[in-house]
Amino acid sequence: MFSFFKSKPKPAPETPAADTATSAPPAEDVAPAAPDTPPAEAPAPVAEAAPAPRLGWAQRLKAGLAKTRDRLGGQLAGLFGVGRKIDAELYEELETILITADIGVDATEHLLDILQKKVRREGLTDASQLQAALKDALVEVLMPLEAPLDVTPHKPFILMLAGVNGAGKTTTIGKLAKLYQSQGLSVLLAAGDTFRAAAREQLQVWGERNNVVVVSQEKGDSAAVIFDAIQAARARGIDVVLADTAGRLPTQLHLMEEIRKVKRVIEKAIPGAPHEVLLVLDANTGQNAVTQVKAFDDALGVTGLVLTKLDGTAKGGAIAAIAQARPIPVRYIGVGEGLDDLRPFDARDFVEAVFSA
Repeated sequence: MFSFFKSKPKPAPETPAADTATSAPPAEDVAPAAPDTPPAEAPAPVAEAAPAPRLGWAQRLKAGLAKTRDRLGGQLAGLFGVGRKIDAELYEELETILITADIGVDATEHLLDILQKKVRREGLTDASQLQAALKDALVEVLMPLEAPLDVTPHKPFILMLAGVNGAGKTTTIGKLAKLYQSQGLSVLLAAGDTFRAAAREQLQVWGERNNVVVVSQEKGDSAAVIFDAIQAARARGIDVVLADTAGRLPTQLHLMEEIRKVKRVIEKAIPGAPHEVLLVLDANTGQNAVTQVKAFDDALGVTGLVLTKLDGTAKGGAIAAIAQARPIPVRYIGVGEGLDDLRPFDARDFVEAVFSA
């Protein structure tokens, strides 16, 4: 049996009425008046510390990419010293730094090619001139991934989320629900990960935080749960449906076939849906993220990526490897645990955060 879960605000506990009846003490019990004494000084009020101001997105992005910046930007700062000549040895060192920063062989070769052409075209001779050139080259590589997602062309707009276990799918769904609600859109969550009870419970917690309906089923078929959620969304006039699916490894072929079935059922529910197939990637996986993108894209036709946990990894350079291998738009990146720490990807902001001191 399907269940519809929606949190309701709990009523505030009733405060018992104060007892207003008082009695005066008997005359004989009244203490004699004390002699005049100066009143005791009241202790000075202790000033409470003001809460720390919330950092802006640019500052949080910079802080979230600190480990990637330490690995990549720190090494590059030593390489691009003033007075060093641009020669074959410098290019070799730069190649090593880029590959070890998880940018990948193909993306590294592409970046070096862009740099060498710029050096020849502009007649650059000093290594210090290369840092700005490398930033521009990296922006050029990442720019094809910058494509914000518009969820307004369809109602309901169906987002199907996929990814391996532990990538952050369920948390991403909760953050997306909050993001779309802040845009004035109504949201419904489909607990399609029926293989893991904890995932369903976690999604219900997110539904409670955001005060949105969660369609779930204790046991059964993931496709059936999502189909039912879509029908509920159509009946209720919901704007966006976020459909969770069971996490799986690309090598688990029988499970990959099951997720294909989920997509086929969504297409039967609404022709042309899902309108977006989002693959959630854990940035900590580095180059393995490229393998996941290829496998899920081949199976499902992935239309967008979400790169999570950038604040906990030095492997943020893998986004360049993805851009080179399979340039699917990165719809959102996550740099923290807060509800508003998931934002649309901006190539230039990302590069600036990696290189900024």
